[in-house]
Amino acid sequence: MLESPTKNTLTAIYVRVSTEEQAEHGYSIDAQRETLQRFCADTGRTVYKVYCDAGVSGKSISGRYALQQMMQDAEMGLFNELLTWKITRIARRNLDLLHIVDHLSKHNVTFRSYSENFETETPMGRFGLQMMGAVAELERNTILENIRLGQSQRARTGKHVTKPPIGYRLVDVPNSSSRRRERALELVPEEATVVRLIFERFASGRGLKSIANELNHDGHTTRNGNAFSICAIRDILENPFFTGQIRYNRYVNWSERRRKGKNPTPMIVEGQHPAIIDQVLWDKVQFLRERKSHTSKKRFHGNYLLTGLLRCPQCGAAMTASRTNNKAKDGSTVVRMYYSCGNFRSKGSAVCRANSVRKQDAEQYVTDRIKEVLSKPQILHAIVRSINYRKVSRIKPLQDELSAVCTRIEEVQQKRLKYVELYEMDQFDRNLFATRLEELENDFERLHARKSELDSELGGDHEQPVSYETVRSLIARFEQLLRSSSIEQQKTLLHLIIRKITVDDNRKIDKIEMTFDETTAQHFLSLAPSADVIAEGAFSFSEKAPVLKHIVTVTI
Repeated sequence: MLESPTKNTLTAIYVRVSTEEQAEHGYSIDAQRETLQRFCADTGRTVYKVYCDAGVSGKSISGRYALQQMMQDAEMGLFNELLTWKITRIARRNLDLLHIVDHLSKHNVTFRSYSENFETETPMGRFGLQMMGAVAELERNTILENIRLGQSQRARTGKHVTKPPIGYRLVDVPNSSSRRRERALELVPEEATVVRLIFERFASGRGLKSIANELNHDGHTTRNGNAFSICAIRDILENPFFTGQIRYNRYVNWSERRRKGKNPTPMIVEGQHPAIIDQVLWDKVQFLRERKSHTSKKRFHGNYLLTGLLRCPQCGAAMTASRTNNKAKDGSTVVRMYYSCGNFRSKGSAVCRANSVRKQDAEQYVTDRIKEVLSKPQILHAIVRSINYRKVSRIKPLQDELSAVCTRIEEVQQKRLKYVELYEMDQFDRNLFATRLEELENDFERLHARKSELDSELGGDHEQPVSYETVRSLIARFEQLLRSSSIEQQKTLLHLIIRKITVDDNRKIDKIEMTFDETTAQHFLSLAPSADVIAEGAFSFSEKAPVLKHIVTVTI
């Protein structure tokens, strides 16, 4: 049995359930919460707070706002015991589990599991935790391996595995000999026409941007309703699915490695779906793509410090590097460098215009504006007043939204119960019930995710005003480092501190939004690694920056 708590024990409860677990195993957030709260009441524990992540997988820590808030509260010493239903609620990976428990231990927080009936204050308890964590990870990996084997076998037989691409849709196939619903692929004529057009245009010598621009001007969109981009066209041209083939295992361990895990030898077999293009056209396109891959790409000379920071005044997209070559009167070539709208460069004039801004003018304005703010205290005082006003006025809308979300969650829950009752009374069509319940489950998960975000945003001390001295110190250090750093360091600093730079309709810089947090202040605006020897590439600074507990956003 778990030991009885001391008089001063404050217990935090953490509950979590993923979408798959809710559907397959019937795990319930409410059941976990009620069981643990009842246990705390029976054993004399005082519940500090219940942290809830609904509809979130335990395979990683990212995206679990309640868990992250719990870790922050543990650092602040707001409770001294964490109780969860099972260790799998905390993490599915043993490495993550041990990291979380070690973090709690460093802040004098005991971790206890209700179902496994152990805690981490004793050597045997810690040993049991490691063993149970290893078993949980083995179980998860075994399930994933079984899923991969099933998908691999399905692909080997020529059946689709993932979501069908543009040009296809899933339809039900009547199958009286099987209880499981079978689905097959059929062509979407209007989308198939677009796919053929893309291959034919590329085979005729057109470029990726030219094809995307033409499709966008003609009003065509991707499956998700977005404008075609260079990347979208490239993905279509390299997908053998359109020739009637199935490609499987293109990426290995996608959830963690993403595109870095590209498999050089994916499985490619004949599929059971109809082809959109023939093999001759496919071979011609692949030949052209292979030849073009050996040509030199455009290289822009010079360092573009504000790439991705400047925002297009028309569509809000990040502005990227561009240049023009002009002839002077004496016959020489004059190179002019600009920042131009990324949407225009990627998707063409149907989406946006170039809205180019001269590179030298933009970069000079940013440094001059920072110097002006520092040299005129009245400007900086007005900025600080604006910061504090926004901090206070921002709390009320968040609180109102949280209240509305909680009300909506209750409404969705009532609807779920109502549909279940009607189904049990045989007053509801089975297919309609399944569809409607799935919609309600999606709404329920989305609302809970938003509630977690709002709880996290409202959990800190956001009403604490920022002092004039703090803001001036941060900007002054930033400006000093920019002035004394190399070009590479300047670009690093700008992308660390500046969140975005907006441009007005006259293509002049309007606002510069800077964000300072604990990490940037500690590692880039404070003491250098060594007072005697500065490591190569380090940012040298001789004074200690102010301590920040929250993010400070400054717009100048």
